Amino acid sequence: MKLPITFFFALVILFTACKENKDIQPAQKDTSLISYVNPFIGTGGHGHTYPGATMPFGMMQLSPDTRLDGWDGCSGYHYSDNYIYGFSHTHLSGTGVSDYGDILLMPTNEVNFNNGADGKKGYRAHFSHDNEIAEPGYYKVHLDSTNIDVELTVSKRSGIHKYQFQKSSSQYIVLDLEHRDELLDYNITQVSPKIFKGYRHSKAWATNQKLFYYFELSHEAITQYPAPDKPTKAILSLNNPTHEPVYLKIGISPVDEEGARKNLETEIGNKSFEEVKQEAQDAWESQLEKIVVESDNDDYKTNFYTSLYHTMIAPNLYQDVDGRYRGMDLNIHETKDFKYYTVFSLWDTYRATHPLYTIIEEDRTNDFINTFLAKYDEGSIMPIWDLSACYTGCMIGYHAVPVIADAYLKGIKGYNTEKALEAMKHSATRDKLGLKGYKEFGFIPVEEESESVSKTLEYAYDDWTIAQMAKAMNKTEDYKTYSERAQYYKNVFDPESQFMRGRFRNTWFAPFDPYEVNFNYTEANSWQYSYYVPQDITGFMNLLGGKDKLDAHLDKLFTAEAETSGRDQADITGLIGQYAHGNEPSHHMAYLYNFVNKPYKTQEKVHQILTELYTNEPDGISGNEDCGQMSAWYVFSSMGFYPVTPASNQYIIGTPLFEKATINLENGKQFTIQANNLSDDNIYIASVELNGQPLNQSYISHEDIMKSGQLVFNMTNQTTEWATQEGEEPVTRISDNLIVPVPFIAKGDVAFKGETEVMLENVDKEAQILYRLNDGEFKTYENPFTISEPTTLEIYSKKGNIESAKITTQFYKIDPNISIKLDTEYANQYNGGGNNALIDGIYGTQDFRTGTWQGYFDTDLIATVDIGGEKDIQTISVNFLQDQKSWIFLPTVVDFLISSDGKNFKSVYSKTFDTPTPGEGSHIETLNFELNKSKARYIQIIAKKLGKLPEWHIGYEHDGRSWLFVDEITIK
Repeated sequence: MKLPITFFFALVILFTACKENKDIQPAQKDTSLISYVNPFIGTGGHGHTYPGATMPFGMMQLSPDTRLDGWDGCSGYHYSDNYIYGFSHTHLSGTGVSDYGDILLMPTNEVNFNNGADGKKGYRAHFSHDNEIAEPGYYKVHLDSTNIDVELTVSKRSGIHKYQFQKSSSQYIVLDLEHRDELLDYNITQVSPKIFKGYRHSKAWATNQKLFYYFELSHEAITQYPAPDKPTKAILSLNNPTHEPVYLKIGISPVDEEGARKNLETEIGNKSFEEVKQEAQDAWESQLEKIVVESDNDDYKTNFYTSLYHTMIAPNLYQDVDGRYRGMDLNIHETKDFKYYTVFSLWDTYRATHPLYTIIEEDRTNDFINTFLAKYDEGSIMPIWDLSACYTGCMIGYHAVPVIADAYLKGIKGYNTEKALEAMKHSATRDKLGLKGYKEFGFIPVEEESESVSKTLEYAYDDWTIAQMAKAMNKTEDYKTYSERAQYYKNVFDPESQFMRGRFRNTWFAPFDPYEVNFNYTEANSWQYSYYVPQDITGFMNLLGGKDKLDAHLDKLFTAEAETSGRDQADITGLIGQYAHGNEPSHHMAYLYNFVNKPYKTQEKVHQILTELYTNEPDGISGNEDCGQMSAWYVFSSMGFYPVTPASNQYIIGTPLFEKATINLENGKQFTIQANNLSDDNIYIASVELNGQPLNQSYISHEDIMKSGQLVFNMTNQTTEWATQEGEEPVTRISDNLIVPVPFIAKGDVAFKGETEVMLENVDKEAQILYRLNDGEFKTYENPFTISEPTTLEIYSKKGNIESAKITTQFYKIDPNISIKLDTEYANQYNGGGNNALIDGIYGTQDFRTGTWQGYFDTDLIATVDIGGEKDIQTISVNFLQDQKSWIFLPTVVDFLISSDGKNFKSVYSKTFDTPTPGEGSHIETLNFELNKSKARYIQIIAKKLGKLPEWHIGYEHDGRSWLFVDEITIK
C-alpha cells in the first residue's frame, strides 16, 4: 500500500514527541495574570461590556456610565463616547437588552441637578481614554471638565469610590436615582452627616427590580435637593478644608437597607481603599489561575485572560451576607446551604459557559443548580432569562435543563437530583411558548408561535438532555418520552431545500430564502439554524444523505455570500459566509467537520475565528459578549477543544492556539495541553497523544480532563490524515425509541381558486402516509389528489407499529371571481401567505410573528380588489395591527374608494388617525364602513404609512421607519 508523505511526516513527529513528552511540566505564568486582562475589550462595537470594577460573580459592578439608552448602551458604557454621567453600581455584561445602572454617584464642582444629556450645562464630565485605567477589580479616570480623579474598587456586595478634587472648596457629589430606568419607588435618607441610605425600585427589562443602598462618606456633607417632596436626586456638599481624598464606601442589597449596611460592614468595614483593591485583585488572580497558558504572543494571552475574566463576571451573586435574598416571588427568603444568583443568560451560556464551569467551577455549578431549583419553588418554573427576581420573558428554550443534565452526567450532584428531574420535566410540559403545538404535533406550526423553527430545534435538544439524565437515573418511561421528543427536529427539515423551514398550515413557509431573517428563526436565518441538531448529528446526516452531503453543506455555509436578507438583525455579526460567530446558534458549526472525518477543515475554521474575530481592541468581540458565551468559546477553542453537545461528556478537538495550557482543577489535579511545533502556519494536527498514548479520535471525554493528565498536539503546516478514517470521528446518535416524522403538504394551495392539486410527502421515504378528507375514512396516500371545495384534510404517517401525530389542515376556497392587485410591495418575511393573503378568508391574530399578517416596511398600502362584476356593495372592512415595540404602527390615513371601470375612483370613506402616543402590547384596529348598496366592481384601499418613528420611540435615534401590517379586506 502506498502511503502519503504526510503520513510518514506524522510518524516522525509522533516518534519524536513520544520521546520528548514523557515529563511535561504544567504551564507557568510569567507575570500576574490580571495584567493580561483588558476590560476595554468588548466596550466598543456591539460587545456591550463595561470596564468598571467587579468581583468574580459578584453582586456589585461599579462602573462609569457614558450612555443613557440605545442598543449599544446596554452595559451603560460605550468606548466611542466622550462624557461620563456618573458611576453606578450595577451593570450587565454583553447583553442585548438594557437594564441596571442603579444608584448613580458623580463628583462635581458645582451644584447642578441636570445630567447634561439635553446638551445644556450639567454634571456630566468629558473624559479621555488616555486618562483611563481599567483592571480586574479596579477602575480609574480623570474627569477633564472638573479636574477630578476618580478611583473605584469593590468587594462582592460593596465598593469604595475615591475622589481627588482639584481644590478644597466646591466639592460636591451628585446622587441620582432617576438615572436610566423608569422609577417605580425610591428613597433618599440622610442618617447622619456622613451616612445615607435608601432604595431604588425600577422598571426596565426587569419589570420590578428592587435595590437598596447604604453608604458612608469620609467627610461630613450638607444635602441639597431639587424639590422638597420625595426627591429623586440629591447633591452632597462636602466639608473638606484640608483637601484630603474623599472616600465613599457603599453596600447594596436586593433585600433591604439593613442588608446593604451589613454587606458593607462585613466586607469592607474599616478597610482602606488599597486593602479592598488588593483583596479584589488577589481574588481575580486566584480565579484566573484556574487556567494558565504559555505563549510568546501577548495579544493572544490578553484575549484569553480577558475572555476568562468575562466568563467570571456573571451570573451575579444575589444574596446578602446573612443568607437572605429576594426570590422570584419577590418575597424574602434565606438559606445558608448555597449561594443564590441571578443574571442567567441561558440561551447563550448553556452552550459553552456552563460546560466550562463544570470543569473549573464545580462547587459554583452546584450553587447555580440549587438556585434554579429555588427559583422553581418560588416562581413555579426554572429560569430562562431571569434578572433581579424577575422573569424577563426573553429568548427561547428551557436551557436550565441542559445545564443540570450536563452537570449531573459529569458527576456534579450537590442538589436534590429527583427534584431537579421533576423541574426539568415541568419546564418541558407547559403549554406556553409554542409547547402546546410542539407536544401535540411534534413541531411548532408557524401560525401558532413566532420563531417556530428555532424553538422546535432548541426544545428537541433540551429534551434529549432530559432523556440522558432520565436514562442515568433508570427512569425508563421518561427516557422513552424525551428520546422521542428529541427527534422532533426531523419535522422541520425540508428534504427538497435541505434546510430547516417553518411549517405554515402544514405546507412549507414560502417563498423560501435561506438568507432571509424572518420570524421563523431567533436572531438568525435558516443557514444559521439548519445545523442545530447536536444531539443526533448522525440522524441529521442521514436526512441530508450522508457524511458527504453534510461536508458539502458546511462548505457552502462558510463560502456563501456574507449578506442576509429580510429583517435587519443587528445580532448577526462576525460573518464567515453565513456562519455568524457574533451570535450563539453558529458556535458549534466549525466543529461539525470532525463528524464527517474532515478535522483539518475544523482546524482551519477554528484558527480563523480565533485569530480574526477576537482582537485586543475595544471592538475586539464580533458580537454581544452575552454574559460569557462569546468568551467561553474562545477559552475552550484556544485550548484545542469545544463542547459541541453538552450532556454528551464529549469535547470535540479543534486546534490549539497556545504552546501550553494547564487547567488547575478544584480537586487539586491538573490537566495540561501542549502543542509541539506550533506556529502561525502550523495550525494542522499531525498527531495527538493522550497521557502518552496515541489518540486517533478527534474528541476527548470529560473524564479524560478531570482525572488529570496530558494532551499533546503535534502540529504541522499542511493537512494530514489524522482522525480522517471511519470510526475516528465523534458521534452523537439517537438509536432508541425512533419516531415516524409527521408528513407534510409538498404541493397544494391552502387558499385556492377553482381547484388545487395536493401532494403529500414525508422526510422518511419508507413511512406510509395516510389521509382523509372531511370526515371520510383514512386512505393510504399513493398519488396526488385534487381539492375543489372547502375541505378539511387530516394526515399522519405510519411505520410498523409506530405512528406520527395527526395534522389537520383547512383548505379555503377563494371566490374565483375575486382578485386583488397590489400596487405596493410587501416584505417577503411577512407575506401572510402570498399575493392573495388579503382576500383568502384567513384572519391575522394579535401576534404578528405567526405569519398571518402582510407587512409593508416604510411603504404605503395600495390594494385594489376586483369582485368580478358590478354589484351592490353593502360593507367594506379591513384590519390593521399596532405593536409599537416591534415598530408596527397604524396608518396615518386610510381611504376607501370604489369604481365601476377600475380607472375612475370615488372616495367613499376616509379615516385619519391621531398622532401615535406610547402604548403597550398589540392591538387590532378594524375599519368598517357601510355603503348602503352602492354599485361598484373595484374597491381600492389606500393606507398611508407613518414613516419615521416618533421621537419618543427607541427606534427614533436610529432613524427608524415604521411597519404597516394589514390583513383581510372583507367586502359584502
